[in-house]
Amino acid sequence: MIPVTPRVWLDEEEIDETFVRASGPGGQNVNKVSSAVQLRFDVRGSKTLSDHVKERLERLAGRRLTKDGVLVLIAQRYRTQEQNRADALARLVELVREAAIVPITRRPTRPTLGSKIRRLEGKTRRAGVKALRRDRPSGGGEE
Repeated sequence: MIPVTPRVWLDEEEIDETFVRASGPGGQNVNKVSSAVQLRFDVRGSKTLSDHVKERLERLAGRRLTKDGVLVLIAQRYRTQEQNRADALARLVELVREAAIVPITRRPTRPTLGSKIRRLEGKTRRAGVKALRRDRPSGGGEE
């Protein structure tokens, strides 16, 4: 079991890892060694996650989620399989940790009386400044 939060755990058997060839730099090594990791985690079929966490995880996954509800993460940042495995697992754990946070629902509030009065005073002051700019008699000119 992989701990995500004190209450959320991931079962290692639900995670499927396959090793593929990485793209990018690496010289001849990149053509010979399968160092990139393709991590697959079945979100909908997971027995360890609650329905609320699954729902938020699907929303957070975006394009990384297949039509079948499988989360696919590809890690190829490092040149070794071990580092890429750790990177992919860390990214999965971080994604699940983010999905485990229950969003705080906003309760609508009303403006206070003081804030209403301040707003109206500001509007009156601004209107007064603009009123002074209007209708100025022409002081100079022809007599």
